[in-house]
Amino acid sequence: MNSKLKLIIGCAMMTAVTSFACSCKGQKGGETTETTDSTSIAKPVGPKFNPDSAYAFTAAQCDFGPRVMNSAAHDKCEAWIISKFKQYGCEVQTQKADLKGYDGTTLKATNIIASFNPKAQRRIMLCAHWDSRPWADNDPDSTNHRKPVMAANDGASGVAVMIEIARQLQADSSLNVGVDFICFDAEDWGVPQWETAQQGSENSWALGAQYFSKNLPQGYQPEFGILLDMVGGEGAQFFKEGISKRYALNIVDKVWEAARTAGYESYFPTAEGGMITDDHVPINQNANIPTIDIIPYYADCQQSNFGPTWHTINDTMEHIDKNTLLAVGQTVIQVLYSL
Repeated sequence: MNSKLKLIIGCAMMTAVTSFACSCKGQKGGETTETTDSTSIAKPVGPKFNPDSAYAFTAAQCDFGPRVMNSAAHDKCEAWIISKFKQYGCEVQTQKADLKGYDGTTLKATNIIASFNPKAQRRIMLCAHWDSRPWADNDPDSTNHRKPVMAANDGASGVAVMIEIARQLQADSSLNVGVDFICFDAEDWGVPQWETAQQGSENSWALGAQYFSKNLPQGYQPEFGILLDMVGGEGAQFFKEGISKRYALNIVDKVWEAARTAGYESYFPTAEGGMITDDHVPINQNANIPTIDIIPYYADCQQSNFGPTWHTINDTMEHIDKNTLLAVGQTVIQVLYSL
């Protein structure tokens, strides 16, 4: 069993198989605006999330190649992410740090902090990681294990959804809260599967989030945070995650209710998908910011409970679904505009 921080506790990984197919399929959502017994129910609010735009932002990151730490592609993508958030009206600052990988490698890391409506006292944090895994160590073909992952879903999709939300916020002046988009670096340099002696070393993952959680911008204390991890995959569904429920149950309920109201409840089942350790854990534990994780759970997928492309060379644009991007993006917009 892989010891990555994203391990689902109590939900055993299935053994790797050569078949790439996974049976989980999501349903396209719609709006719910009807009334029942003359009593109005909650209605969709906020601007319309554009999945074509989010898809293009995902592809733009992949065009740089795998954004592996200490690579030219990583540096070029950093500049691009910063430029996009600035283009859409955010004030951007970076948090630079030399972080140590599990193998002693010095990782030149950059957390990107983009703030919409920076003067607003009431703030919400959205976050995702933007680096790529350097090893496709969950690929069914062991000859691919030392190849880098393109990370279209496991990295680029979350950042793309945030950039599209920033674009929508700039075009709509009605939101009264401030939103901080945090792009965590060095999330995916965790212990590879072949390092059996290192298995269980949870601190080797989410290094950028760990650093951020202990080095917050002065006075920074948003009401809550939402982590977006692998939010563009084919057939994805987002179950309620156990650690999120432990630290921020009310935010979990808020998000899942927003998904129902926006018409995407089929993507957000009310069942629990296990306890997943991810970037949100140090944010909760060290920074005391109640933060939840929107992350897929593929209950019947043999390759991985994180989906068939997770940590494989097949995490590419061919397996990004605009409907999944839409379901997550519109749900987050619903949350923001329902505050």
